[in-house]
Amino acid sequence: MLAEMRIQGLGVISDATLELHRGLTVVTGETGAGKTMVVTGLHLLSGGRADASRVRSGAQRAVVEGRFETAAGSPAIKVAGDAGAEPDDDGGLIALRTVNADGRSRAHLGGRSVPNAVLSELADQVLAVHGQNDQLRLLRHGEQRAVLDRFGGEPVHRALADYQGVRADWVEAVRELAERTERSREMAREADLLRHGLSEIEAVAPEPGEDNALVEEAKRLADVDELRDTASAAQHALAGAADGDPDAPGAVGLLGEARRRLAAAEDPQLRELEPRIAEAAAVLSDVSGELGGYLDHLDADPHRLEQVLARQAELKQLTKKYAADVDGVLQWADDARERLSGLDTSEEALAALAARRDELAAELVDLARVLSAARLEAAGRLAEAVSAELSGLAMQQARLDVGVEPRGAERDDPCGLQLDDRAVHAGPEGVDDVELRLVAHSGAPALPIHKGASGGELSRVMLALEVVLADADTVPTLVFDEVDAGVGGRAAVEIGRRLALLARTHQVVVVTHLPQVAAYADRHLVVDKDGGDSGLTHSDVRFVDDERRVAELARMLAGLESTETGKAHAEELLSTAVAHKAEAGGARSGDARSGEPAKSGGRGSGSAS
Repeated sequence: MLAEMRIQGLGVISDATLELHRGLTVVTGETGAGKTMVVTGLHLLSGGRADASRVRSGAQRAVVEGRFETAAGSPAIKVAGDAGAEPDDDGGLIALRTVNADGRSRAHLGGRSVPNAVLSELADQVLAVHGQNDQLRLLRHGEQRAVLDRFGGEPVHRALADYQGVRADWVEAVRELAERTERSREMAREADLLRHGLSEIEAVAPEPGEDNALVEEAKRLADVDELRDTASAAQHALAGAADGDPDAPGAVGLLGEARRRLAAAEDPQLRELEPRIAEAAAVLSDVSGELGGYLDHLDADPHRLEQVLARQAELKQLTKKYAADVDGVLQWADDARERLSGLDTSEEALAALAARRDELAAELVDLARVLSAARLEAAGRLAEAVSAELSGLAMQQARLDVGVEPRGAERDDPCGLQLDDRAVHAGPEGVDDVELRLVAHSGAPALPIHKGASGGELSRVMLALEVVLADADTVPTLVFDEVDAGVGGRAAVEIGRRLALLARTHQVVVVTHLPQVAAYADRHLVVDKDGGDSGLTHSDVRFVDDERRVAELARMLAGLESTETGKAHAEELLSTAVAHKAEAGGARSGDARSGEPAKSGGRGSGSAS
């Protein structure tokens, strides 16, 4: 859950700290006081787009800091760990977002600088923000399909994953067949060039590293006389004259004489040196023998030199055309063979590819049916759940209808698929179009929700959807930004009750202008604005309870916070909320009247001056 959030230099808020309840926290205040900045701050903590215009006038930057309470081994901890961040000793995870006045932004998690995308990954696990923009997105068919899939859970997700895996292979087969058919002449010409190059290389049959080996051999054959003189002189120096002349014993002979003298010495210290000389003599004898073998094989062979030079000429013809050296030529040949395997434009190859396409299409049709069936089953459950919520939101006669129908394909659609007797578009999300429709009352036609609902009804439909989806969601913190706009009276009370029920399983934060909703809060925060002596508007966020909360509810009811009548109405509203929450099993913790948690020692407000 989000335990605390601090906002600095954001809009009209200079510096404010919000301590949030585990259950339902409401944020209220007059229009323009800065309630929206609370939601803006949450969007920034979620990795949302940074807007320099949101930085407070005169401030160098805006800073939003949130402290999340997380459990060991939770997905949020894994996201932090993958980014190199660590939670505090008490399990708290600090997220921070800074936006400079020039538009640059930075993100930190667990005291470590991270990309904004990491905060987005974290928000996917711990925070879901539902606002008026989310309502507009839900009017689009793609978003409505995503809502249904999210509600459908694992059966839909598994069917969609299977479908998408086969579809990727099918799309590739369709593309490759079309490309080979359209480019057959061009590909045939390219294949001829590759085959010609391979035949040239195979005729010469170069070996890896052969060009370097031939260079060394050619150099040795060309310098045979000089090499023989060098090797002979070295062997003579080591072994002495070939005729055994005692006046020219060589190094080996001299070492032998030294060994004999040391071995016959009376002094033990001198005799200890003899084994070391013996080792040196053995090494020199080995070198002398290798020099002898080198000389035995070092023959002047003009014919072999001609062969080497001719072979070098053959290899040079290849390295001129295909690569800088023989190893590069061999790599070109490997690449050419692989490329040739994909350039087969024969009738047999095209027929095999067409058969592969048709086989994948048949498999895709079966998987599309499975996916559609899973969606239809989920659509019935979603419609029933949302309709039940609408009944509780003073729309007793209304019900939601979730339509799942195949999307037709145009004649030249490259992703067209024959499903039963109909051509359908096999998109990446399946073959279905999903539409949310509202039946406003008994006997009324089912119309798309943006046509079948008034402004207030649309707000209630959206809230019902969000409550139902949130109930099936594992994200612990849910934020609602004035989703009760355009609603009042009895419906507003029902919205408050629904949010209070939702707060029994989730942490819920609501920005609202309705006293009927605010009355159900476990913690009530008020955003106040003040013109100030400098003429620059600034706002405070303060916690209210008892009489101050009654006064705020009275102000929200009709601006009657200073009258006994207004306070009486507020008292009655609070009492009603307490009774409703008691009927539903009691508040999550604390008292609905005070808005204070049962155990709280934190700050009650943050300064924003």
